[in-house]
Amino acid sequence: MHGGHGHGAEEGRHGSLKEYATGFALSIVLTIIPLLAVLNRWMTGMGALLVILVAAVLQFAVQLLFFMHLREEKGPRYNLMALILGIVVVVTVIAGSIWIMANNKMY
Repeated sequence: MHGGHGHGAEEGRHGSLKEYATGFALSIVLTIIPLLAVLNRWMTGMGALLVILVAAVLQFAVQLLFFMHLREEKGPRYNLMALILGIVVVVTVIAGSIWIMANNKMY
């Protein structure tokens, strides 16, 4: 009953402890870097905002790759397509909100 695919195929779907530990460590680092940059005033204004945004995007990628196993998905990539649609909607709402707030000054 124990064929060549059994354990190996199952292991491909679930992350190993090493993968989870790596993802966790990267998440911690990507949380600490912007926190230290702001609290220690290494950067202010646009520089600090840029560090926070880059760390957030990298953290998002780490979550997808290490915890949601998006790279291991077989067959049609419905989860990836749904994720991209969600990102497009969120970016559109945020950009639209910022644009409205910036251009809605009472004269």
